[in-house]
Amino acid sequence: MTAILAPAAALAAWSLVMLIWLAATRFPAIAKSGIDLSKPMPGGRRGADLEGVLPDKANWPAHNFVHLHEQPTVFYAICCILAISGGASGLDVQLAWGYVGLRVVHSLVQSTINYVPLRFLLFLTSAILLAVLVASALRATL
Repeated sequence: MTAILAPAAALAAWSLVMLIWLAATRFPAIAKSGIDLSKPMPGGRRGADLEGVLPDKANWPAHNFVHLHEQPTVFYAICCILAISGGASGLDVQLAWGYVGLRVVHSLVQSTINYVPLRFLLFLTSAILLAVLVASALRATL
């Protein structure tokens, strides 16, 4: 069932939206701060070097972009396993879409108000959905 791949593709697309948001937020903040990106610095330049230099709100989309490359990597693998094994049920597809929806809402919360208790609830709920999908992938492959 290739329908399980659609939520994975949607989350990948959302990650690119967050990359654009990151750039649209950080580049103006960098310009406003007077940082000259053309000048070399010892050790190079990394996003983490902007912590405490730029306003927190300018860094939040970047933090979320990193988060979209952590736990969701397991999600991508599970969607591929379910698609390849043919073991994806209709419920799995619904759970996968639920996972994507929760991750999008998590991104919006983190990048705007960054209210940690709400972020944690969204993260925990999405992790539970991911755990159910992992169990389904195990059933499909064992």
